[in-house]
Amino acid sequence: MSNLYLLHKPFHVLSQFSDREGRQTLAHYIDVKDIYPAGRLDYDSEGLLLLSDDGELIHRISHPRHKQPKTYWAQLEGYIDDAALKALRQGIVLKDGPTQPAKARRIAPPVTAMRQPAIDPKRHPSTSWLELTISEGRNRQVRRMTAHVGFPTLRLIRTAIGPWRLDDLMPGEWRKETLHAPRPANTHSCQRARPTAKRRKPL
Repeated sequence: MSNLYLLHKPFHVLSQFSDREGRQTLAHYIDVKDIYPAGRLDYDSEGLLLLSDDGELIHRISHPRHKQPKTYWAQLEGYIDDAALKALRQGIVLKDGPTQPAKARRIAPPVTAMRQPAIDPKRHPSTSWLELTISEGRNRQVRRMTAHVGFPTLRLIRTAIGPWRLDDLMPGEWRKETLHAPRPANTHSCQRARPTAKRRKPL
């Protein structure tokens, strides 16, 4: 069995446990010894971050070879049109090469916690929301993709990684799951058990 921790990383929090510059880190929100992030989430992005004390599980979740799909909600500058959605679905060419086809659809503004600071409606009077699912992990990929099709990302929330979802976790909250993980020689998947702890609020 392995322990997996699902954290709703707030805006402007580093995906690490220490920082020489005094910025907020994961240590401000989760006090569990010897756990490490499975992948990362940018300082200015929000949402689901997975952590574990099992190095093999971290590898299976985060290594690009396993192609865990990741789903994001992106608040965009302007109203994203059908042409831009089509381009994202087909794949676009960034400076580091073409992207794989993504799942992309417009969504209504989701029910989510207000970001601090909030997007300024005077500076950005027209916005729209996009749900985007990708199976790659390039640096700032979602932001680069939406900017490439003409709709820069103003706010980015990761809502799912593989089978794990943010659900109703509020920023700074986390919950623990116990997984029954088969040996890598048999399969790279992880069998989930029910959560073994109630969600925890920020420290």
